[in-house]
Amino acid sequence: MAAHHERPPVTPKPLSRLALILLVAESTAVQALVSLAMLALPAIAPKLAAELGLPSSLVGFQISIAYGGAMCTSLVAGSLVRRWGAVRTSQIALLAAAAGCLGLTAGWLPLMALASVVLGFGYGMVNPAASHMLMKATSPANRNLIFSIKQSGVPVGGTLAGATLPPLALAFGWEWALVAVAMVAALLALALQPARTNWDSDRDPNARLRGSPLSGLKLIWQSPRLRALSVTGFAYAAVQLSVSTFAVTMLVSDLGWTLVQAGVLLSALQIAGIIGRVGAGGVADRWFGGARTLVGLGVLTGITALLTGLMGPSWPALAAFAVMVPFGAASLGWNGIYLAELAHAAEPSQIPRITGASLFFTYGGVLVGPSAFAALHGVTGSYTATYALAALPAFVGAALLARRRA
Repeated sequence: MAAHHERPPVTPKPLSRLALILLVAESTAVQALVSLAMLALPAIAPKLAAELGLPSSLVGFQISIAYGGAMCTSLVAGSLVRRWGAVRTSQIALLAAAAGCLGLTAGWLPLMALASVVLGFGYGMVNPAASHMLMKATSPANRNLIFSIKQSGVPVGGTLAGATLPPLALAFGWEWALVAVAMVAALLALALQPARTNWDSDRDPNARLRGSPLSGLKLIWQSPRLRALSVTGFAYAAVQLSVSTFAVTMLVSDLGWTLVQAGVLLSALQIAGIIGRVGAGGVADRWFGGARTLVGLGVLTGITALLTGLMGPSWPALAAFAVMVPFGAASLGWNGIYLAELAHAAEPSQIPRITGASLFFTYGGVLVGPSAFAALHGVTGSYTATYALAALPAFVGAALLARRRA
């Protein structure tokens, strides 16, 4: 039998401007679609709850279950990217999102819980795969901006969920709204197939999928810089999700706004998040660098959180917007730069593993943050006061990163 000779990995050719735009568009679309799938059930929760006779508050548990699944696959995504390639891993993530949405249509709680885990599995694969591709296609001059544009897919997905799924659920039924998301995700997975020729050429078909899922966490903890980035990601994520989760309730309960008025400000927060992510990436590349910009965003988040604590019923709407919109831009704007800094700090072959392991901390912040916020509200009795307390993790994360900044 002839000896088997493994073909060496092929390095993708330098990208033209058009090819880079296409890569960023594809990566952002994958992020947006998987984020849309994650937020699909919350977007139609009132309609679903009314038809199934369930409390709509159960959607909070569904999100937690999904992020728990994301924490699991984020630890092994590096091995998947190495074995199958970044594009194939992205396709699997999209198909997992599609399968999760279809499973949610069952309307039976145990199966819906399992479907939520599958959704989370897909979500946890996206960033390690995208970071692997984008790091090879970017330079220090544009890395933070490119990563931030890609991360704008998260609020874009949230905006799409709020704008499209409730009307679909009302017109055709909540099940068909979920089916529509599944179909679009599956179509995007199919559309990515031609990209495999170039971007999966560096995969190692003989790479082992088995191995310690904790090896990435060990690499994180052995590096002071990666450890600081990861703990800061935990702190910033905890604040970020709390901003989005409790803003409407705070405005209605503590400031006496109508639900419609509060919804307008929530939409402004999401738009500020999109602009904040892209704008912060540009600022990092042009002037301050990634680490300094992350520290600045944490400080701005802390200051605006403290100002939110001063808000009351006597505040005019314009003043509330003047505080909450920068709060949203800062607290939602850090993710792309954080991923770019992780990729920059890691060995090229370890980027997917390091990214996935660090996101384990970030998803942990997503799980802990809203629960801690709710518990603190039980003590303070005020949402505005609880937002002021949210300044603490933002300042701590910024201080930790400033101390370890390379």
